[in-house]
Amino acid sequence: MKILLIGGTGMVGSRILAEAQSRGHDVTAVSRHGERRLDANDTEALRAALTGQDALVVALGPSRTDQDAPRLVDTYRRILDAVRGSGVRVLFVGGAGSLFAAPGVRLVDTPEFPEAYRAEALQAAEALDLLRGVHDVNWTYFSPAIVLAPSERTGRYRLGREEPVLNSAGESFISAEDYAVALLDELEQPRHERQRFTAGS
Repeated sequence: MKILLIGGTGMVGSRILAEAQSRGHDVTAVSRHGERRLDANDTEALRAALTGQDALVVALGPSRTDQDAPRLVDTYRRILDAVRGSGVRVLFVGGAGSLFAAPGVRLVDTPEFPEAYRAEALQAAEALDLLRGVHDVNWTYFSPAIVLAPSERTGRYRLGREEPVLNSAGESFISAEDYAVALLDELEQPRHERQRFTAGS
């Protein structure tokens, strides 16, 4: 499979790149700052880069440092515009804040949600809301477990849809390595087209 990966230098993106390459996929990794540069907000450049690709993986989140950076939902709109008509499937690396702690109550809306991450979680939730109304692009949004961190690759995980996947101790965790495994499994054997899903160890 030929995969264009946006954000391949980040904590999650670098592990997606390694996992995809280990499976023999032809991956082109690009970022705003790096050896192979591409701005995801440049619709025409992205459309050209998608030529000949089978899938696009978007490992981007809201900027934590650049107050003038485009909102994530606007970046998603430009990416969708670039993809339309290409036949390329898009898998977005999402956030956990939009998962539901209870019916109708997102994690980001609970008092326990860390204030330091609330603004970016709300941006990610807004981007997911945009995707839910898109029917002319084959998209998937992959929310991680509540805790996503570098650890070991076990190759084991459990899937969920709209609520966090909890372990026997009531914790929601997945390693960045196993997140990459689950993402590549979804690319190779689609089960959540035009849907959000999640995973946890």
